[in-house]
Amino acid sequence: MNSNIKVLLVINPISGGSGKEQLTKDIHIEVAKHNVSLETFETTGNDDEQIIKNIIETHKINRILVAGGDGTIQLVAKAIDDKDISIGIIPAGSANGLASNFNLPNSLEKQVEVALGEHFILMDIVSVNQHLCLHIADVGINAELIKNYENSNLRGKLGYAVQTIPTLIESELPYKFLLEVNEEKLEKEGIMIAIANANKFGTGAMVNPSGKMDDGFFEVLVFKSLDVIKILKTLGGTLEPDAEFVECFTTKSVTIKSEKAVSLQADGEFIGQVNTVEAKLFTSKLKIMIPVDAIPAY
Repeated sequence: MNSNIKVLLVINPISGGSGKEQLTKDIHIEVAKHNVSLETFETTGNDDEQIIKNIIETHKINRILVAGGDGTIQLVAKAIDDKDISIGIIPAGSANGLASNFNLPNSLEKQVEVALGEHFILMDIVSVNQHLCLHIADVGINAELIKNYENSNLRGKLGYAVQTIPTLIESELPYKFLLEVNEEKLEKEGIMIAIANANKFGTGAMVNPSGKMDDGFFEVLVFKSLDVIKILKTLGGTLEPDAEFVECFTTKSVTIKSEKAVSLQADGEFIGQVNTVEAKLFTSKLKIMIPVDAIPAY
C-alpha cells in the first residue's frame, strides 16, 4: 500500500465491557504490514468528536480504522463531516449492529485487510429525531429492551437475552401509532416500528431482508404480531419475518406519532421516551470498507 496513506485508529477502550490494550497492540502489528502511517486515539467520552476532527486536519488522515461498537462508528461518522475519508470496522463493542451487515471476516488480520483494501460502499445515513442513525432505529419493544439492558450490569448478547422476558412482561403491548409515510396517514398497532437502513440488528436478527444501505431509501417496518414466541424469535434472530408479522414501507422520510410516550433507540443506543419520531434520509454518504464478497448483497 502507498506509504502516503494516513490512517487513524479510533479505539473505544471500554466498548464490549473489557479493556483493549492487547487489541490495540495486535491492530498495530497488523497495520504495520501494510506500509502506512498510523495515528491512534482512544476515546474518553470527553470532547472526542472535536479531537478526532483536529487529528484528521493535523495529520491529513485518509482512512479511519474504528475498533469499537456502533456508538464509536457514529462518533467517527460525525467527525468526518462529509470529507472523503473511508471507515474500516474492527467489531469490538457490545452492539456491533452495523458490522453484522457487512459479512466481515472473523480474524483481525482479515479485518485490517478489508479496512485498508479497495472495496467500499457509499452508505446512506438517516436522521432520527436529529440523531445520526447508520443501520436501525426503532420505537417500541426493542427500544424498551435496550433501555433495560443499559440499566443492567450484564453486557453482550447474554445481557440482551436476560432482559427480554422482563421487558415483555412490563411493556404495555400493543402500542398504537399514527404513521405518516409516502403522503399517507395510517393508524397502526403492533409491538414496534423499525426505521431500517440495514438488514440486521446487532443480535443478528434479520428484520429487513430486502434493505440496501446505498439505494437512497430506507424501510419502515411495522411489526404487528403479539405472539410472544414470534417476538422472542425475532429479537433473538431465529425468525425470518413474514407478511403477516411485519408490514414494510420504502421511503425517504417518515413521521411516527403515539399518544403515549414510547421508547426510542438508534443503532443500539437508547434515546428516550417520545411521542413523535421524525426520520429522513441524509443526502451525504458514508464510505464504508467492505469485503469483496459483501458487494453483491448491496
